[in-house]
Amino acid sequence: MTPSIAFSHLGCEKNRIDTEHMIGLLAEAGYGVGADEEMADYVVVNTCSFIQAAREESVRTLVELAEAGKKIVISGCMAQHFQTQLLEELPEAVALVGTGDYHKIVDVIERAEAGERVMEVSDKPTYIADETLPRYRTTTEAVAYVRVAEGCDYKCAFCIIPHLRGKQRSRPIESIVAEAHQLAAEGVEEIILISQITTNYGIDIYGKPQLAELLRALGDVDVAWIRIHYAYPTGLTPEVIAAIRETPNVLPYLDLPLQHSHPDVLRAMNRPWQGQVNDQIIERLKAELPGAILRTTLIVGFPGETQEQFEHLLAFIERHEFDHVGVFTFSAEEGTAAYDLPNPVEPELMEARRDRLMAAQQAIAERRNRAQIGRIVDVLIEQAHLGTGLKVGRSARFSPEVDGVVYVSGDAPLGRLVPVRITDADIYDLHGTVATAADLLAVPAAVAAR
Repeated sequence: MTPSIAFSHLGCEKNRIDTEHMIGLLAEAGYGVGADEEMADYVVVNTCSFIQAAREESVRTLVELAEAGKKIVISGCMAQHFQTQLLEELPEAVALVGTGDYHKIVDVIERAEAGERVMEVSDKPTYIADETLPRYRTTTEAVAYVRVAEGCDYKCAFCIIPHLRGKQRSRPIESIVAEAHQLAAEGVEEIILISQITTNYGIDIYGKPQLAELLRALGDVDVAWIRIHYAYPTGLTPEVIAAIRETPNVLPYLDLPLQHSHPDVLRAMNRPWQGQVNDQIIERLKAELPGAILRTTLIVGFPGETQEQFEHLLAFIERHEFDHVGVFTFSAEEGTAAYDLPNPVEPELMEARRDRLMAAQQAIAERRNRAQIGRIVDVLIEQAHLGTGLKVGRSARFSPEVDGVVYVSGDAPLGRLVPVRITDADIYDLHGTVATAADLLAVPAAVAAR
């Protein structure tokens, strides 16, 4: 009798895709796979090790399962990161599976069943799955992530991802488009393109970035929305911007992980563009993509960050009014160049700076959300809101899990785009009703939003 296997997923959407492939492979091999950790023979914990807080969450999960007497398979970034330490400290761990080895999960379980304590962790990850590898999606039915590349060639001072995920390796355009067509046939309405640096897509196999060519090829796929995550400023070339503007199903949603605005901090971070994060690049994007939705992530408290440099960052986000901003405090990661830099910022000051940035951004976000009131927007309906009769979905301005949602009243089928008249807004979310025929006739085209 084959053992039953449960999954505990932690971390980012790249990790999620690894989880989905492992589930698909095990199910194809005849294993019972589910979410019931209590009843399962094995629990696969797909861990995150990006920053200290993520590691702590992963460790808590592992300890809880160990105390429950579960046989644990540790996969993902912590398995890649710590390897020997995990096997020494967690006798309940029967196997480790690295970030470039998830496709071997069936063999790993078979070896564990035979009594072997398995360490399947490649020293330098090189694998990337394509459209032929089985996959069971864990997102809502209408949404899917598609990994266009894996790994990173940059050496940002604060980031351990190149060590955990290896060097960049891209999938061919034909492979990505084939997977997108498969997903469209399954009823997916939104595809989200992900990698560590999506604007560098293709440089390793084509000799130059090919994101513009990929976006135009995806324009032939029958999905309503193509969304791009992790668009680094240096890669937003005129060709890429033109492809976004001219490909109808590509959303003008730009996730820009800027991390800071002050050139001295960016130089210390070893960001590849250093002083190029400035007013001109943001204004150029707004001019060339009218109506673009801009998201960014920022780090406060990088070693040596002065009050003046922080105020520069605060003024930067107040001036440009991003739609969405995520703010993180600096986390010193062993193995990175920033780990033992001098002049650390006190944790209390880092927290205070994060709070100031978030307070400023909340006012901006609410104002930009309230500007949506009265508009009719397409909303992708994803779930029912229990106990209220409302449906919950997202407009084009919201990406899953990191942005807000739209609460919708009226007859709105799950998994479909429906026109919604926005009636109210708050800091993070919108509220609306399914648009009537009269609404659609009454609203000028200029007011209707994508």
